[in-house]
Amino acid sequence: MDEDISLPHPVALFKFFVDILSINYHRRERDVENGKREGPRQPIVSAAHLAEGAMPALSELEFALTVLGNGFQRWMVRCMAAADVPGLLPIDVLILHAVNHRWREKTLSDLCMMFNIEDTHVVAYALKKLKALGLVETGRRGKEKTVAVTEAGAAACARYRDVRERLLVASVRATGFDAERLSAVAEAMRALSGQYDQSARAAASL
Repeated sequence: MDEDISLPHPVALFKFFVDILSINYHRRERDVENGKREGPRQPIVSAAHLAEGAMPALSELEFALTVLGNGFQRWMVRCMAAADVPGLLPIDVLILHAVNHRWREKTLSDLCMMFNIEDTHVVAYALKKLKALGLVETGRRGKEKTVAVTEAGAAACARYRDVRERLLVASVRATGFDAERLSAVAEAMRALSGQYDQSARAAASL
Protein backbone atom coordinates (compact mmCIF):
# COMPACT_ATOMS: atom_id res chain seq x y z
CA MET A 1 0.00 0.00 0.00
CA ASP A 2 1.88 3.04 -1.25
CA GLU A 3 -0.83 5.68 -0.83
CA ASP A 4 -1.40 7.35 2.51
CA ILE A 5 -4.83 6.23 3.64
CA SER A 6 -6.50 8.05 6.52
CA LEU A 7 -9.21 5.84 7.93
CA PRO A 8 -11.99 6.82 10.32
CA HIS A 9 -11.99 5.00 13.61
CA PRO A 10 -14.78 4.68 16.19
CA VAL A 11 -12.78 5.88 19.19
CA ALA A 12 -15.35 8.54 20.06
CA LEU A 13 -18.06 5.91 19.78
CA PHE A 14 -16.23 3.62 22.19
CA LYS A 15 -15.96 6.48 24.67
CA PHE A 16 -19.64 7.26 24.30
CA PHE A 17 -20.60 3.63 24.81
CA VAL A 18 -18.35 3.13 27.81
CA ASP A 19 -19.80 6.23 29.47
CA ILE A 20 -23.34 5.00 28.87
CA LEU A 21 -22.55 1.73 30.65
CA SER A 22 -21.55 3.87 33.66
CA ILE A 23 -17.84 3.19 33.62
CA ASN A 24 -17.57 6.89 34.50
CA TYR A 25 -20.40 6.62 37.03
CA HIS A 26 -18.32 7.60 40.05
CA ARG A 27 -16.91 10.61 38.25
CA ARG A 28 -20.44 11.82 37.54
CA GLU A 29 -21.39 11.30 41.19
CA ARG A 30 -18.47 13.44 42.32
CA ASP A 31 -19.50 16.16 39.87
CA VAL A 32 -22.99 16.22 41.36
CA GLU A 33 -21.59 16.42 44.90
CA ASN A 34 -19.30 19.29 43.90
CA GLY A 35 -22.11 21.21 42.26
CA LYS A 36 -20.78 20.80 38.71
CA ARG A 37 -23.95 18.99 37.65
CA GLU A 38 -27.41 19.77 38.90
CA GLY A 39 -30.49 17.59 38.81
CA PRO A 40 -30.91 14.10 37.35
CA ARG A 41 -28.84 13.09 34.35
CA GLN A 42 -30.80 13.17 31.11
CA PRO A 43 -30.57 9.93 29.14
CA ILE A 44 -28.87 10.16 25.74
CA VAL A 45 -31.33 8.43 23.44
CA SER A 46 -32.83 8.61 19.95
CA ALA A 47 -36.38 7.74 21.03
CA ALA A 48 -37.41 9.61 24.16
CA HIS A 49 -40.83 7.92 24.21
CA LEU A 50 -39.09 4.58 24.84
CA ALA A 51 -36.83 6.05 27.53
CA GLU A 52 -39.89 7.15 29.49
CA GLY A 53 -40.38 3.57 30.62
CA ALA A 54 -39.02 1.79 33.69
CA MET A 55 -35.44 1.48 32.41
CA PRO A 56 -34.12 4.53 30.49
CA ALA A 57 -30.59 3.07 30.62
CA LEU A 58 -31.68 0.30 28.25
CA SER A 59 -32.72 2.92 25.69
CA GLU A 60 -29.31 4.54 26.10
CA LEU A 61 -27.64 1.20 25.48
CA GLU A 62 -29.71 0.58 22.35
CA PHE A 63 -28.84 4.00 20.93
CA ALA A 64 -25.16 3.50 21.73
CA LEU A 65 -25.19 0.06 20.10
CA THR A 66 -26.74 1.52 16.95
CA VAL A 67 -24.21 4.33 16.68
CA LEU A 68 -21.28 2.10 17.58
CA GLY A 69 -22.48 -0.64 15.25
CA ASN A 70 -22.68 1.71 12.29
CA GLY A 71 -19.21 3.06 13.03
CA PHE A 72 -17.81 -0.45 13.46
CA GLN A 73 -19.27 -1.64 10.16
CA ARG A 74 -17.87 1.39 8.35
CA TRP A 75 -14.49 0.74 9.93
CA MET A 76 -14.40 -2.93 8.89
CA VAL A 77 -15.07 -2.10 5.25
CA ARG A 78 -12.48 0.71 5.14
CA CYS A 79 -9.88 -1.31 7.02
CA MET A 80 -10.26 -4.30 4.72
CA ALA A 81 -10.02 -2.01 1.69
CA ALA A 82 -6.77 -0.63 3.12
CA ALA A 83 -5.64 -4.25 3.44
CA ASP A 84 -5.99 -4.56 -0.34
CA VAL A 85 -9.38 -6.33 -0.33
CA PRO A 86 -11.92 -3.69 -1.40
CA GLY A 87 -15.59 -4.26 -2.12
CA LEU A 88 -16.49 -6.45 0.85
CA LEU A 89 -19.55 -5.88 3.01
CA PRO A 90 -19.27 -5.86 6.82
CA ILE A 91 -20.72 -9.38 7.04
CA ASP A 92 -18.14 -10.58 4.51
CA VAL A 93 -15.33 -9.22 6.67
CA LEU A 94 -16.76 -10.80 9.82
CA ILE A 95 -17.15 -14.18 8.14
CA LEU A 96 -13.62 -14.11 6.71
CA HIS A 97 -12.11 -13.42 10.13
CA ALA A 98 -14.31 -16.10 11.70
CA VAL A 99 -13.23 -18.71 9.15
CA ASN A 100 -9.61 -17.76 9.83
CA HIS A 101 -10.22 -17.99 13.60
CA ARG A 102 -7.88 -20.55 15.19
CA TRP A 103 -7.19 -22.01 11.73
CA ARG A 104 -9.95 -24.61 12.06
CA GLU A 105 -12.50 -25.65 9.47
CA LYS A 106 -15.98 -24.25 10.08
CA THR A 107 -19.45 -25.24 8.96
CA LEU A 108 -22.30 -22.97 7.95
CA SER A 109 -24.06 -23.77 11.22
CA ASP A 110 -20.88 -22.96 13.19
CA LEU A 111 -20.72 -19.49 11.67
CA CYS A 112 -24.43 -18.79 12.11
CA MET A 113 -24.23 -19.86 15.75
CA MET A 114 -21.12 -17.77 16.38
CA PHE A 115 -22.75 -14.55 15.20
CA ASN A 116 -26.34 -15.37 16.25
CA ILE A 117 -27.50 -15.11 12.62
CA GLU A 118 -30.91 -16.64 11.98
CA ASP A 119 -30.95 -16.39 8.18
CA THR A 120 -28.41 -18.92 6.92
CA HIS A 121 -28.59 -17.42 3.41
CA VAL A 122 -26.76 -14.33 4.68
CA VAL A 123 -23.74 -16.40 5.68
CA ALA A 124 -23.98 -18.68 2.63
CA TYR A 125 -23.89 -15.69 0.29
CA ALA A 126 -20.89 -14.21 2.10
CA LEU A 127 -19.03 -17.53 1.83
CA LYS A 128 -19.85 -17.73 -1.89
CA LYS A 129 -18.43 -14.25 -2.40
CA LEU A 130 -15.28 -14.99 -0.40
CA LYS A 131 -14.73 -18.25 -2.28
CA ALA A 132 -15.01 -16.44 -5.61
CA LEU A 133 -12.27 -14.07 -4.42
CA GLY A 134 -10.05 -17.00 -3.47
CA LEU A 135 -10.10 -16.12 0.24
CA VAL A 136 -11.81 -19.31 1.46
CA GLU A 137 -12.19 -22.85 0.14
CA THR A 138 -14.80 -25.53 0.78
CA GLY A 139 -14.38 -29.12 1.87
CA ARG A 140 -16.27 -32.02 3.43
CA ARG A 141 -16.55 -33.45 6.93
CA GLY A 142 -18.60 -36.57 6.37
CA LYS A 143 -21.84 -35.37 4.82
CA GLU A 144 -21.38 -31.84 6.08
CA LYS A 145 -19.86 -29.08 3.97
CA THR A 146 -16.99 -27.18 5.57
CA VAL A 147 -15.08 -24.00 4.81
CA ALA A 148 -11.46 -23.08 5.52
CA VAL A 149 -9.33 -20.03 4.90
CA THR A 150 -6.89 -20.06 2.00
CA GLU A 151 -3.36 -18.71 2.07
CA ALA A 152 -4.63 -15.53 0.39
CA GLY A 153 -7.42 -15.21 2.94
CA ALA A 154 -5.04 -15.62 5.88
CA ALA A 155 -2.72 -13.02 4.36
CA ALA A 156 -5.64 -10.58 4.00
CA CYS A 157 -6.55 -11.11 7.66
CA ALA A 158 -2.94 -10.45 8.67
CA ARG A 159 -2.85 -7.20 6.70
CA TYR A 160 -6.16 -6.18 8.26
CA ARG A 161 -4.70 -6.85 11.70
CA ASP A 162 -1.68 -4.67 10.94
CA VAL A 163 -3.84 -1.75 9.79
CA ARG A 164 -6.12 -2.22 12.80
CA GLU A 165 -3.21 -2.18 15.24
CA ARG A 166 -1.70 0.92 13.63
CA LEU A 167 -4.85 3.01 13.35
CA LEU A 168 -7.57 1.77 15.69
CA VAL A 169 -5.87 -0.04 18.56
CA ALA A 170 -3.18 2.62 18.95
CA SER A 171 -5.82 5.36 19.07
CA VAL A 172 -8.01 3.52 21.60
CA ARG A 173 -5.00 2.82 23.82
CA ALA A 174 -4.09 6.50 23.71
CA THR A 175 -7.46 7.40 25.25
CA GLY A 176 -6.52 5.49 28.40
CA PHE A 177 -9.40 3.01 28.34
CA ASP A 178 -8.96 0.17 30.79
CA ALA A 179 -8.82 -3.16 28.92
CA GLU A 180 -10.48 -5.09 31.76
CA ARG A 181 -13.41 -2.69 31.80
CA LEU A 182 -13.85 -3.03 28.05
CA SER A 183 -13.92 -6.80 28.53
CA ALA A 184 -16.59 -6.32 31.21
CA VAL A 185 -18.64 -4.27 28.74
CA ALA A 186 -18.35 -7.09 26.18
CA GLU A 187 -19.44 -9.65 28.78
CA ALA A 188 -22.50 -7.56 29.66
CA MET A 189 -23.41 -7.24 25.99
CA ARG A 190 -23.21 -11.00 25.47
CA ALA A 191 -25.45 -11.56 28.48
CA LEU A 192 -27.98 -9.01 27.22
CA SER A 193 -28.08 -10.69 23.81
CA GLY A 194 -29.80 -13.65 25.47
CA GLN A 195 -32.45 -11.36 26.93
CA TYR A 196 -33.18 -9.88 23.52
CA ASP A 197 -33.41 -13.36 21.96
CA GLN A 198 -35.82 -14.56 24.65
CA SER A 199 -37.94 -11.42 24.34
CA ALA A 200 -38.02 -11.81 20.55
CA ARG A 201 -39.38 -15.34 20.92
CA ALA A 202 -42.03 -14.07 23.33
CA ALA A 203 -42.99 -11.27 20.92
CA ALA A 204 -43.40 -13.79 18.12
CA SER A 205 -46.12 -15.55 20.13
CA LEU A 206 -48.18 -12.40 20.79
